[in-house]
Amino acid sequence: MKIGLYFGSFNPVHIGHMIIANYMVNTTDLDAIWMVVTPHNPHKNKKTLAKDYDRLHLVNLACEDTSKIRSSQIEFNLPKPSYTIDTMTYLDEKHPDYVFSLIMGGDNLLTLHKWKNYELLIDKYPIYVYQRPTYETPELVSHPNITLCDAPLLEISSSYIRSLIKDKKSIRYLVPDKVYEYLENNPIYERLVQ
Repeated sequence: MKIGLYFGSFNPVHIGHMIIANYMVNTTDLDAIWMVVTPHNPHKNKKTLAKDYDRLHLVNLACEDTSKIRSSQIEFNLPKPSYTIDTMTYLDEKHPDYVFSLIMGGDNLLTLHKWKNYELLIDKYPIYVYQRPTYETPELVSHPNITLCDAPLLEISSSYIRSLIKDKKSIRYLVPDKVYEYLENNPIYERLVQ
C-alpha cells in the first residue's frame, strides 16, 4: 500500500488542506493520505498554536467522511523536535508493508536542503510537490524522486482563519463543515495570541 504523508500544523485544518489531500489521493498512485499533525514547529510561534490533541481532533473531523484520508498523531510520541527523516524511518520500521511518500508545497522544496539528512530523504522517498504560485521552482525539481503536481490551490491560510476567529467573524466555508461546527461551540482559538 502506498501512503502519502502530508505533514502540517493544521492550526486549524482548512479546505485548502483537504483539497490538496483529495487531489493527491485521486490523481497520483497513492492509495491513501495520512495527514500528520505535527507538534510545535520551531519556525512558528507556539503562542498561536492550539493544543496538539485539539488540532488532531479537527483533522479527524475533517477526514471523518472519507476512507482514503485520515489523521496521524505519530509525531506526538517521538523525540522533539520532530525531524521528517526520523519520522519516516520510524514509520518504515512500524509498517514494513507500506511504501511511504512525502507531500509538500513548493515552498518546502526550496528549503529542503536545510532539513536533517535531506539527501537521504530525497533519495529514499518519493516526494509529491504541489506548486505554490509565489515561489520559484528550485533545482531539486529535476530529481527522479520529485513529482510536480498541479493541485488546485486556494489563497487560504490557517493564520487568516485564526484572525477571523479573533475578530469574531465567520469562518464558514473556509473550513470543513464539521470543523466549523466544532469551532463554533469550542473556543479553542479565542484564547491564543494571533
